[in-house]
Amino acid sequence: MIGLKSIETDIQNIAEAISCVLKVDVTIVDEDLVRIAGTGAYVSKIGEKVSRMSAFGSSMDTGRSFIIENPRLDDVCRRCSMKYECVEWGEVCCPIKLEGSICGVIGLIAFDEQQRANLLENKAQLLNFLGKMSELISSKLRAEEKASMLKLETSRMQTLINNMDKAVVSVSNKGHIDSWNQKFVDLFRQAKKIEGKSIFDILNFIKPEELEGAVSSKRSAGFVYNKGSHSFRGIYNINAVIIDGKAEGFVLDFVDAKSAINDYNEIAYSESGIGFESIIGSSEPLSNAIEQAKVASRSASSVLITGESGTGKELFARAIHSASSRNSHPFIAINCAAIPEALLESELFGYEEGAFTGAKKGGKLGKFELADKGTLFLDEIGDMSLHLQAKLLRVLQEKKIDKIGSSSSTPVDVRILSATNRNLEEMVEKREFREDLYYRLNVIPIRVPPLRERMEDIPELLMSIARECSQNLGKSVEGFSDSVMDIVMAYEWPGNVRELQNVIEYCINMTKTGVIVPEDLPEKLKTARPRRYEQSKYQGIMSLGELEKAEIQKALFAFKDYKQDKEKAAQALGISRATLYRKIKEYGIISN
Repeated sequence: MIGLKSIETDIQNIAEAISCVLKVDVTIVDEDLVRIAGTGAYVSKIGEKVSRMSAFGSSMDTGRSFIIENPRLDDVCRRCSMKYECVEWGEVCCPIKLEGSICGVIGLIAFDEQQRANLLENKAQLLNFLGKMSELISSKLRAEEKASMLKLETSRMQTLINNMDKAVVSVSNKGHIDSWNQKFVDLFRQAKKIEGKSIFDILNFIKPEELEGAVSSKRSAGFVYNKGSHSFRGIYNINAVIIDGKAEGFVLDFVDAKSAINDYNEIAYSESGIGFESIIGSSEPLSNAIEQAKVASRSASSVLITGESGTGKELFARAIHSASSRNSHPFIAINCAAIPEALLESELFGYEEGAFTGAKKGGKLGKFELADKGTLFLDEIGDMSLHLQAKLLRVLQEKKIDKIGSSSSTPVDVRILSATNRNLEEMVEKREFREDLYYRLNVIPIRVPPLRERMEDIPELLMSIARECSQNLGKSVEGFSDSVMDIVMAYEWPGNVRELQNVIEYCINMTKTGVIVPEDLPEKLKTARPRRYEQSKYQGIMSLGELEKAEIQKALFAFKDYKQDKEKAAQALGISRATLYRKIKEYGIISN
């Protein structure tokens, strides 16, 4: 709470007014008994401290008013240390109260018989008058306190606004600027003195009807700003300032598009963290694919990832990006088969404002611009039309994109990773895919093997997927029965790892005991025929080492929730605990 010192000029004026009316001297002290105003003999004593043992101190301590008719003899004067030096003929003290607290005292002093007569003539009216003066001082103090708080809040708000990443401006309900931050001046290269100017004159993409529309709900849109050689694209928001149901003003914030992309990327990449360690399995076919991908991650060349649906082609693409020199920049993925051709072009290359009916104000950034300096993953590239293939080829050759509706090209620095489950070589022969584009994309080919070619990875995949599903579903799963393992290892898995994930999640939902048994399996696995002999003859037979590794993984998973998990797993396998530890190290098995 602020004190009387903050309004000492007003206090002095009040003291002089009281003195003029009552023909007596006036002095006023604050809560620390420091004299902050005075008339006559007290003018020279302003700034001095009054004794706590005085009548002023008594009024401050008790909150009572005192009328001293006989100085030095009055009860209030008995404890005063200055009573033998006192030259007063009379005194009236009245406390100044603010919200229940005493913040000062008004004193009226008589130094001769006439002044004493003036003081004591109408005691009741005098105390009432001083009470009103006390209230006047309190109201002044209250107003000053509010003004001080407002000033503090304004300063805090301005500091907050100046430290925002966005450019911010506040306008009246007529669009006249009343406050802004430095970023607004810098972003739009405006003069520092723009107070009172119309936002519509400074930023011609803002229209009066947009402010009106923001009254009911927040408005957001894109914009293009041009001022001489200063040109950029951005995004803005309009929020109405509503007081008593009426819009009294608006706050607008702006950010240039590249800055918004960078902010998005910082968040996206700090959360991604998908590396080669996320690819589960150690079979020879998978290990070969991972080694190829690691080589690709150290290159700037285009990569074509092939494989059946559900094998994890995007996982490989993300791992390549994470291990590359572009990992601090965007990884943007787009599925070419999931978007109609008419929309895919605008998704890839973006468009300018007014390029077509329904185009967003300010236009839209395409995936190439979003992936600038980073990686663009074109999934299901085999489903892209020949028309868009031609445009993509030109971008790869010239490293520039042409937005829909734009008369100029935009440079981009993007590495292309693509994937497909189709045979592009056959499509090239049938002229369903451009040969020149195929060779541009297929600089480093990587084939992700289907699950049936790496069956030895299934126990490890089961452990990993079951652990994740258990956590997500809030259920505890101890393991899989031998019968289930036999069924799983004999199944074809046409849907690959994606199908395996689906089956495991189904089983965890169905299990009643915590151990997955055949009754928990989907019907298609219960009735599935074993893999054909000819196929399993070459692809499904495990070496003794692979079989041993798989059994150890199965045992570790079965006893993972036990305190002595390794000891129980060793007993189940019929080996010593020391042998188990040696085998875990030998096979590079990751255990809980």
